[in-house]
Amino acid sequence: MPHTANDPKKQSWISVKQDSDFPIQNIPFGVFLTRDDVITIGTRIGDKAIDLGALHQLGYFENIPLTDDIFLQDSLNDFISDGKKTWRLVRNRISELFEKNNQELQNNKEHCKIVLFDLDEIEMQLPVQIGDYTDFYSSKEHATNVGTMFRDPNNALLPNWLHIPVGYHGRSSSIIPSGIPVRRPMGQTLPLGSSEPVYGPSQRVDFELEMAFITTDANLLGEPIPVDEAEDYIFGMVLFNDWSARDIQKWEYVPLGPFLAKNFASSMSPWIVTIDALEPFRVKGPEQNPEPLAYLKSSGKKSFDINLEVDLIPENGEALTITKSNFKYMYWNMAQQLAHHTVNGCKVNSGDMMASGTISGPTPDSYGSMLELTWAGKNPIKLKDGSERKFIEDGDTITMRGYCKNKDYRIGFGEVSSKLLPPFDPKKGKKS
Repeated sequence: MPHTANDPKKQSWISVKQDSDFPIQNIPFGVFLTRDDVITIGTRIGDKAIDLGALHQLGYFENIPLTDDIFLQDSLNDFISDGKKTWRLVRNRISELFEKNNQELQNNKEHCKIVLFDLDEIEMQLPVQIGDYTDFYSSKEHATNVGTMFRDPNNALLPNWLHIPVGYHGRSSSIIPSGIPVRRPMGQTLPLGSSEPVYGPSQRVDFELEMAFITTDANLLGEPIPVDEAEDYIFGMVLFNDWSARDIQKWEYVPLGPFLAKNFASSMSPWIVTIDALEPFRVKGPEQNPEPLAYLKSSGKKSFDINLEVDLIPENGEALTITKSNFKYMYWNMAQQLAHHTVNGCKVNSGDMMASGTISGPTPDSYGSMLELTWAGKNPIKLKDGSERKFIEDGDTITMRGYCKNKDYRIGFGEVSSKLLPPFDPKKGKKS
């Protein structure tokens, strides 16, 4: 089935700014609360949100086999379960309806009032009910940097890293949409020079610049997914800030890896950009040496040229872009990650989320965490007001953006933005 929605010549009758992340070639999917307090599944073109539930009820998807309530739900899980053919039919139909020469909806002002919303009239929600969440560790530059700091330069990459996409299972209940603040976590740390741990608030709260992909129902229990079929089960991608408490992490990660240092909060962007929309931005990933085992061998353009950047915004202060990176730096691609995840027969369901791990580039200005940018606090970042940051302080907001761009158009993810608050006070039930 052709990607008619990707036609670079298409323009919409909805006004779209030149630098918008959401031209008619994007058509992402999300869930939002409308001005009438109704939760619906929708999409976005320019600065207009489109109620797909209302659009379906009005008969605009009549030639696509969809259940009556497919868009009248509080998550995309059921729609994602319908599979790639349905996603593409729906996306192509939306593209057709909103193409500038199509009068079908454009001239029906009453219907337009029902299905179109200004962004200040909606409240974005978590787009999927996430049953399981896996975090990979697939940036060679990041793994090398962290290994150098936590161990030593000669053993930066552990022996397995170049052979498997290393990952761990995280906590899906702590994943939140953009705009929801995060509290500084409490936990155990081992002070420098001490032999006994102490309990208290983390002093080294960090962001991790990541992206994540959302899966559909992919396999039966016991059935591996071949690497060359894996992308058929990936619905789309989001920006992902996997908040971390580095001092808690350093004390707890041996022998079983991340736990409380990572499961207190992870923030995701609310619009899921489909793999179909990203097709024009495919690139080859880094050369893999040694050659992966047969079940992980992939060829062709399996990565995407997605520009990424992070702003740190102090409370009542001015934003500073502290890193610029790119998804194309990832050593292990998404198809390899999903193939490895299921090679043992692990079942993957609709709405499962798999994050990339921190995305760091080859230069210091492309590192994907404060841990790397300040080299564990040794080289503080100077903000525009003259203050410095080794790690994230209470009141700071971290905003991540991502976009692809070619000579024809730009496809973006919007942003994921969250503010760090002081620890929760169990006595007062508010800030300490």
